[in-house]
Amino acid sequence: MESWKVYLILYILILNFGGYSVIWYDKKKALKGQWRIPETRLFALALMGGSLGIYYGMKAFRHKTQHLSFKYGMPLLIGVNMVLFGIIFYKL
Repeated sequence: MESWKVYLILYILILNFGGYSVIWYDKKKALKGQWRIPETRLFALALMGGSLGIYYGMKAFRHKTQHLSFKYGMPLLIGVNMVLFGIIFYKL
């Protein structure tokens, strides 16, 4: 396997672990009534490739699951990420 493909896989794994962690952190802050992570930052992380981690974090911590933008937006971004990473991985 080419080295750039390994880096792409690591990039995807790190972003998704980060997305999962950020949702956990935001839920923790929400329970304490403290400062929260802006939704635009969560969507930016999802656009960069962390949508799957954010989605699993939403389900695991029952956080932002009632927000329509997250409920439908994250699965949409998962599809977008899969298509983009698939094109990059298999066409280059």
